[in-house]
Amino acid sequence: MPESAHAVAVDQAGGPPATRGGHYVPQRAPLKPVPFQKLPPGAIEPRGWLARQLELQVNGLCGRYDEISDFLVYDTNGWVDPAQGAWEELPYWLRGFGDLGYVTGDTGVLTRTQRWIDGILATQAPDGWFCPERLRTSLEDGPDFWPGMPLLAAFRSWYEYSGDERVIPFMTKYLQFQNTQPAEVFNRSWGAFRWGDNIDTAYWLYNRTGDEWLLDLVTKMHSGSADYITGIPTWHNVNLAQGFREPLQYWLLSGDVQHRAATYRNYATVMGRYGQFPGGGFAGDENSRPGFGDPRQGFETCGIVELMHSCELLTRFTGDTVWTDRCEELAFNSLPASYDPQQQVMHYITCANSVQLDDRPKHGQFENPFAMQAYKYGVHQYRCCPHNYGMGWPYYAQELWLATTDNGLAASMYAASKVTARVGAGDLVSIVQDTEYPFSDKITFTVRTARDVRFPFYLRRPGWAQDVSVDVNGQPVRTAGEWMKVDRTWHSGDRVELVLPMRTTTRVWNDNHDSISVDRGPLTYSLKIDERYERIGGTEDWPELAVYPESPWNYGLVPDAQFDVVRRDAGENPFTTEGVPLALTTQARRIPQWETDTEDVVGLLQPDPARSSEPVETVTLIPMGAARLRITSFPQVSSDGEEWIRRTRITASHVNDGDSLEAADDGRLPTSSADTSIPRFTWWDRRGTTEWIQYDLREVRDLSQASVYWFDDTGSGESRVPDSWRVLWLDGETWRAVDNTIPYAVTADQLNTTTFTPVRTQYVRVEVGLRPTCSGGVLHLALD
Repeated sequence: MPESAHAVAVDQAGGPPATRGGHYVPQRAPLKPVPFQKLPPGAIEPRGWLARQLELQVNGLCGRYDEISDFLVYDTNGWVDPAQGAWEELPYWLRGFGDLGYVTGDTGVLTRTQRWIDGILATQAPDGWFCPERLRTSLEDGPDFWPGMPLLAAFRSWYEYSGDERVIPFMTKYLQFQNTQPAEVFNRSWGAFRWGDNIDTAYWLYNRTGDEWLLDLVTKMHSGSADYITGIPTWHNVNLAQGFREPLQYWLLSGDVQHRAATYRNYATVMGRYGQFPGGGFAGDENSRPGFGDPRQGFETCGIVELMHSCELLTRFTGDTVWTDRCEELAFNSLPASYDPQQQVMHYITCANSVQLDDRPKHGQFENPFAMQAYKYGVHQYRCCPHNYGMGWPYYAQELWLATTDNGLAASMYAASKVTARVGAGDLVSIVQDTEYPFSDKITFTVRTARDVRFPFYLRRPGWAQDVSVDVNGQPVRTAGEWMKVDRTWHSGDRVELVLPMRTTTRVWNDNHDSISVDRGPLTYSLKIDERYERIGGTEDWPELAVYPESPWNYGLVPDAQFDVVRRDAGENPFTTEGVPLALTTQARRIPQWETDTEDVVGLLQPDPARSSEPVETVTLIPMGAARLRITSFPQVSSDGEEWIRRTRITASHVNDGDSLEAADDGRLPTSSADTSIPRFTWWDRRGTTEWIQYDLREVRDLSQASVYWFDDTGSGESRVPDSWRVLWLDGETWRAVDNTIPYAVTADQLNTTTFTPVRTQYVRVEVGLRPTCSGGVLHLALD
């Protein structure tokens, strides 16, 4: 018979203790004990929508990428033939690909994984090195350890899945080779920013072998690491997504609280500066840059999955549910939109506000010179991301359930699944989780066990959840803390029902003009924009796709807007516009002045609330992860709000791929001509030529003055103030020079202002003569 409710012990404090107990490889001293242990691959069976995402992955880009990527050709790959070349692509892919096989059981994936594992294990040299030979001396005549780090993670998963006895001595010998290297080797290139990955591997091996020299190696890695303790040493988005956790990882050995605190501070600093929009990521289109924090900026797909992984690790190390909440936010709201609905192709950057995904570079938005938003298989265009994204869902599936060091189980992240694990005195139990979460607030757990067994069962309380209820066999139990502990003797068939009531709420993003986003539970909602997919290249199996809007998008929400939940028949894939099981409707007005720029990028937000006299309309919002085109950070609108301006449309004779067309008119005044803290426009690498930058003012205006602040990076680059310049205006179809009354100055570190006989025009061009051997640029250009 089931125990009565009063026989259920509930821990008011919350989470499991950090001890050296548990059934799944506890932390050895002197490493600090942690509250959770990862279950071996295969212990968790994904079901429901998560199983569907993994199925799409098996049959899509990750599962078949070795058919099209020349970096994954077995017979010519340097990871199985060290005489040939290779770098991070195979390690990135195999890490996710192998775990995809372990969580799905797909025989094709498993067979191909083992072939690669066998081939790589056979390459180890007598001194322990196993990477392509050219990587031995590729960094200042020393080894490049970065590409091997993802492979070490792949070996670990393979060992946990298969028990392959070759793995432990292989990894031991390789890390011994690392330990013989001089200190300077540990402070080079990508590895210096990503040693947290290797530290995790060293701990994993130490906990299995007890080899104390591994802890000396950890100290070497930490000493050579980029300094994440005293500040932010890099603004490269993937480096940050992986590296910000390194101090806390070292804290597990050092015990120094400043190391733990540094990781929390790093995260807060990055998100405070560049994460001021929904979706869980931050503005990192390669690097995070001052002046580029609007929600139209995006987060690299590598960054999405690496930050998810960091949050998963930090949950296990600290027991702090804030990391689990952050992982779910990324997984539900950003990851699904990084690829097309069939998961055949993907893009490099995912943005909170994005109204067109085409295949053109964006000089007012992104840093990289290549187009980053169309969906492609991207072997060479996107390169790292399509090889690396595959770990996202498999790792997520493996972190749904965690073993606890008091011999229990914890439901850490919620999705339909089945876990089989050892608990109590070592009994093997299964728990089936039935739910549509995050599209439903009800989660049911059913225990299956061969005999009665006592163990603690922990349920995570998300940070957004209030009025949570837990029933055991229909009887309510008290709940408290971040981890709700139900400790009892469990019988086969016992049922636990968890309800996490989801309310519709809004967040205000003060640093982005007080824009607002809409949440319901862990899901953030975006404006539903009708999407038109256009094939722009590729093949039937790998169609390269652009996505264009077929409905208006320039809406602001009315003050105190009401949100109504609309339930739909769930489709096969809830992360599509057709398949979402629920939507919201609310009231909004269009903002006519909110337009795309000259490159079809959604316009920057302006002061809030925006003035609009347009009629109130009912609009539909759908989960952000289902919307490939979206507005997610909304302005508010009011009849007496701020009048938005139609942004100047800017074109030029040439613009450097890494610079911004819009920089000249973004309202930011530089502190000097060499100011690199704000966006800039340059004609680099044109030298000694006649160039121009042109404003379409969007309306006819009376003008009599132009002011230019020149970009000049003397001492660090090859841009200088120009030899000459002049202002032209479009008279009908003829460009005419203005009749200026003040000479054209070319002085650095100040505004150079000229006045001229008034003209009436919509189009103005500033034409410059660059110095013979130099380029040039503009930090600010104002017309009055």
